[in-house]
Amino acid sequence: MALIVQKFGGTSVADAGRIREVAGHIAWTRQNGDEVVVVVSAMGKTTDELVRMAEDVSSVMPARELDMLLTAGERITMSLLCMALAELGVEAESFTGSQAGIITDTTHTKAKIVEVRATRLTEALSRGVVPVVAGFQGVSTTRDITTLGRGGSDTTAVALAAALAADRCEIYTDVSGVFTADPRVVPSARRLRQVSFEEMLEIAATGGRVLALRSVEFARNHHVPVHVRSSFTWEPGTWVTEEDLSMEQPIVSAVTSDVSGAKVTITGVPDRPGVAAVVFRALADNAVNLDMIVQNTSVEGMTDISFTVGRTELGAARAVAESLAAEIGAREVLVDEGIAQVSIVGAGMKTHPGVTAMMFETLAKQNINIEMISTSPIRISCVVRASSVDDAVRSLHEAFGLGG
Repeated sequence: MALIVQKFGGTSVADAGRIREVAGHIAWTRQNGDEVVVVVSAMGKTTDELVRMAEDVSSVMPARELDMLLTAGERITMSLLCMALAELGVEAESFTGSQAGIITDTTHTKAKIVEVRATRLTEALSRGVVPVVAGFQGVSTTRDITTLGRGGSDTTAVALAAALAADRCEIYTDVSGVFTADPRVVPSARRLRQVSFEEMLEIAATGGRVLALRSVEFARNHHVPVHVRSSFTWEPGTWVTEEDLSMEQPIVSAVTSDVSGAKVTITGVPDRPGVAAVVFRALADNAVNLDMIVQNTSVEGMTDISFTVGRTELGAARAVAESLAAEIGAREVLVDEGIAQVSIVGAGMKTHPGVTAMMFETLAKQNINIEMISTSPIRISCVVRASSVDDAVRSLHEAFGLGG
C-alpha cells in the first residue's frame, strides 16, 4: 500500500461535473489499496474573479486582507470535493492550509513555507479518512492567513508529500505531462517520459508553466518523486525524479519561452567599484527578483547596466533604478517591454560541446538577433524580440531533433 498525494488544479475542478470526476478518481485510487491525501486549487477562474471583486470595491488592497479573500476559493473547492466523495461512500474531511499545519513566513501574497506540522492529516489517515487540503495557503508564524503566490497549490502538495514521507506526489492538470516545447507553438512537440529535478527546475524557471518553480525546488530538496498527469485522460504523464546517471542523457530535452519579462537599462553608469553593488542591493531590499544581468564594456569611464525582471515587478524595479540614477551619477533609465526569452534545456549539454554554437547559428539563420545571454551547465537562454520568440522556439526544436 502506497501513500500518494494528489493535487488537482483549477481546470481539473472547474465545475460540478469535473469535481465528480475527480472524486471518482480518488475513490478508484482508494479501491486499489492506496492511501490518499488530496490538495485542491480554486475552481476555474475563481481566484481571478475574487481579485476583480477586490478591485471593484477599492484601489487599495492591503496584502493581509487580499490573502484572507483569496484563500476562500480553495476552501470552496475542498468542501465540495468532500461532499462528492461522501456521495461515493468515501469518508473525507477538509482542511484549510492552517489546519493542515502549513506554517509560513510573514510575507503576504507570496509567503514561503517554513515548516509543515501534518499531525491532523496523519491522524485522519489513521482513521481511514481522506484528507482534502486547500492548496495555496498557510498560516504565518504570527498567526495570520497567508498565500503562497503563483503555483502555490503545487508547492503545498509537494511540501505535504515530503512531510508525510509519501511514496509520490501526483500533479493533475489540463496537460498530459511535460513536453519538449509548448504544443500550441510547436505541434510536433512530444511528451517526455521522465525529466530530472535539475532539468525541470530550468524548464520551470524559463517559461515552462506545467509545474511551479518552488514546488520543483521542494521536490528536489526532499527527494519527492513527482508525476505530472492529465485529469482529463488519466493517462500516465511525465515523471520528475532524480537524474538517472546510468543512462545517456539527451543533449537537449526541451525548448522553452517566456514573454512575461521586461528589460531595464541604466545608461551612463560611472565604472567604479561599488556602484553595481549599490544598485543591486537596493533592488534586493525592495524584493525585486532579477533574471539576466549584463554590464557593457566601459567606455571613457562609463558603462551601461541591463537586467531583466518579470513584468509584475517592473514597477518596483523602475522606481528603484530611477531613484538611484541621480545618486550614482547615471544618465537615464530605459525600459523595454518588447522582449522575450528563449531557452534550451538538457542534462546532456554538460558533456556535448558545440550546443551553444548550434543554438546561435539556428537563430542567425532565422535572422533573429540575440540581445542578452545567460547560461547554466544544463541551460542556455537568450533574450530576443517578443515578436520573434515563437519562430525561435520552432527553429530550435527542429534543429535539435526534438519532434515526435
